[in-house]
Amino acid sequence: MARARFVAGNWKMHGNLAQNQSLLEMVISGIRTLQDVSCAVCVPYPYISQAQLMLKGSHLAWGAQNVSQYHQGAYTGEVSADMLADLGCQYVIVGHSERRTLFGETDQVVAEKFRAALGRSLMPILCVGETLAQREQDETEKIIARQLDVVINLAGIDAFKESVVAYEPIWAIGTGKTATPHQAQEVHAYIRNRIAVHDRKIAENIQILYGGSVKASNARELFEMPDIDGGLIGGASLVAAEFVSICLAAQS
Repeated sequence: MARARFVAGNWKMHGNLAQNQSLLEMVISGIRTLQDVSCAVCVPYPYISQAQLMLKGSHLAWGAQNVSQYHQGAYTGEVSADMLADLGCQYVIVGHSERRTLFGETDQVVAEKFRAALGRSLMPILCVGETLAQREQDETEKIIARQLDVVINLAGIDAFKESVVAYEPIWAIGTGKTATPHQAQEVHAYIRNRIAVHDRKIAENIQILYGGSVKASNARELFEMPDIDGGLIGGASLVAAEFVSICLAAQS
């Protein structure tokens, strides 16, 4: 069964008001005639209001790159799901490899953030993936299973009806390396099968994105794989023409 395509841009810690305006204006124009593909940008917290003002009524949705697992309280510096929803966010990235490796987010914390987002009508983009050492030790499936299972055990399999999964091989993020389409497909198929153990219908319908150095030059070949439903785009989402080309590749 054909699934809708989805392309999300992760700006990471980049941008300023002037650069953002120029970038968003070009992307809005470039995807204006796009069909059968949903697109979003996940921007740093200070620029969510700018995204809301510019993107409301366009074909481009907006979201955040992180969310607190707490709804309110004495958690200085944290941003809750309610706050993101109040600014019109539809998506939030949880468990990105940089959050896991640089900021020590455990599988349990990621699962709690996933659940917190769902409880406030945000669609979490759950990131899973392995390091180069883990791949070389043939532990990819073991790592992916562990990351998925903690979320399933905490939030329940039905939570995946309202979520997206992104496979991001850590060894292919920001390195210029990319898993071959067939390598990526193997892991995407494993993710779908892992979810199907709990609910086959949910597995058939969930969108699984690839997030490892996707570029305009390799997007089409990746998106042709049967279990790759779109991309979570990092650096390429900061170049309007590149991001638009990736979105268009998802359409064909």
